[in-house]
Amino acid sequence: MSRTEETDDTLAGKVVVLTGASSGFGRGAALGFARAGAVLLLAARRGEVLDEVTRSCIAQGAEAVSVETDVSDPVDIAQLAHEAVSRYGRIDVWINNAGAGAVGKFDAIPLDDHTQVIETTLLGALYGSYVALRRFRKQRRGILINVASVTGKVASLYYASYTAAKHGVVGLSAALRLELEEHADEWGDIRVCTLMPDAHDTPFFQHAANYSGHEMIAPPPVHDPQEVIDAMLDLARNPRDEVIVGSAGKAAIAADRLSPALAQKMLARSNAKQMKAPPAPPTDGSLLEPKPTGTAIRGGWKEKKGSPRRKAAEGRREA
Repeated sequence: MSRTEETDDTLAGKVVVLTGASSGFGRGAALGFARAGAVLLLAARRGEVLDEVTRSCIAQGAEAVSVETDVSDPVDIAQLAHEAVSRYGRIDVWINNAGAGAVGKFDAIPLDDHTQVIETTLLGALYGSYVALRRFRKQRRGILINVASVTGKVASLYYASYTAAKHGVVGLSAALRLELEEHADEWGDIRVCTLMPDAHDTPFFQHAANYSGHEMIAPPPVHDPQEVIDAMLDLARNPRDEVIVGSAGKAAIAADRLSPALAQKMLARSNAKQMKAPPAPPTDGSLLEPKPTGTAIRGGWKEKKGSPRRKAAEGRREA
């Protein structure tokens, strides 16, 4: 628990809707909001895992409800918003955190997988933004947090559709801020925030579809997800337009302002290591259908320098 969570009660009683809450940033943020006293509506595809997270939040003394949701389905998103308003009469913070990726050469990834990445990552954020802002306009207040990525500013090698989706999330958020500014008298006190992490140690890389022909790796350097969780809670307390999390991401975006070519090379060098990992068969991961694996906040990428197969290979070479 951070010191801020112990001493800051500005989130107490706030109604927070959080998608992608079953693992990674979402699971960690759910627990952080629970400790801060927020009222939570938690959304994800994996109902049983989501119920487990909800029980953990309740054990922290919070009021929490799980709503099994596929963010790529606008009907599900509308039902999530309806559930929040029917129960509590308002929504104070809406966080579009759910996302999905597919890794590999662009033409090696099935088109259906590319499409699903866009539907989950970009359209899911658009659907969530739509229902949240319609509610916020009625209330004349509210905070929308869209979780994008550094990849939404600087393209990422072998993540073509994910890059496209995250660029879309960054652009969507920026356009909404312009609209709110232009019609401030109509909208009231509404904020749209964009959170942009670089690579962090979450199960995202276990869930992603992988058509690279190699074992999945998290592009280094991999950071502690608590940094992003803390940033998410901080935005709910002190909303700001854009927040970058992760030293590599900050460096890449700073480089992009000076030399886009240099920034592309920086990220490309990191992601190119994917094609040097040991061979592995293709998989759609959890992209098309949820899988039971990868339910923790962390994915274990920081603790292991390589996969079990890679370590075994290294052991044979040393012998």
